[in-house]
Amino acid sequence: MTSPFDLTGRTAVVTGASRGIGAGIATALAEAGADVVRVARSGADISADLATADGALDLVAQLDALGRPIDILINNAGIAERNPAEHHTIQQWDVTLAVDLTAPFLLARELGGRMLERGSGKIIFLGSMMTWQGGRNVVSYAAAKSGVAGVVHALANEWADRGVNVNALAPGYIETDLTSGAHTDPERRETFRQRIPAGRWGTPADLGGAAVFLSSAASDYVHGVVLPVDGGWLVR
Repeated sequence: MTSPFDLTGRTAVVTGASRGIGAGIATALAEAGADVVRVARSGADISADLATADGALDLVAQLDALGRPIDILINNAGIAERNPAEHHTIQQWDVTLAVDLTAPFLLARELGGRMLERGSGKIIFLGSMMTWQGGRNVVSYAAAKSGVAGVVHALANEWADRGVNVNALAPGYIETDLTSGAHTDPERRETFRQRIPAGRWGTPADLGGAAVFLSSAASDYVHGVVLPVDGGWLVR
């Protein structure tokens, strides 16, 4: 009997897959049997700059040129511009929303449209603890990740009865380049660790199982969920 978590024969696209959470998710999907197309600015199967709408649409064209349907889209690529709100520049605001919200929507719109025509597909966005919490010095990032939840809910309402699942993962404090300012500082690292019920920082591999679940037939009746993978941070 085939496992409901088996992704054999499925093609998955993971943006921001050259390192960090994207690399962890890409590895997990491949281990579950998927044929994974890794996307990043460099060092991946396909290069793309998601800081502009044209860059996102160019990625869609590159994927179309592969000549095979995309069954799974993981909208992982993201950035965080740090600056106190009173000094946060419009350039920081614009580029963060472009990469973290606009590009994921465009990819979902274009690839999701093709999934709708086939009557099946899985789309996973990446949220954050900032989907619920404002954080400090990351106002554009908090806005973008809050927006991700809204897009996920809206697309789920429109597409759930047409065979396309739209959900999101919300990583907690994971050891990546994005959080290096905290996890490489012994004092800050320990402060955060003590706040996490699981008693440790997460690693990119910790996102793998949840990503496989939301990409597989096991989640066919799961729509519009923003799933925290945070070691219990939100319930503390």
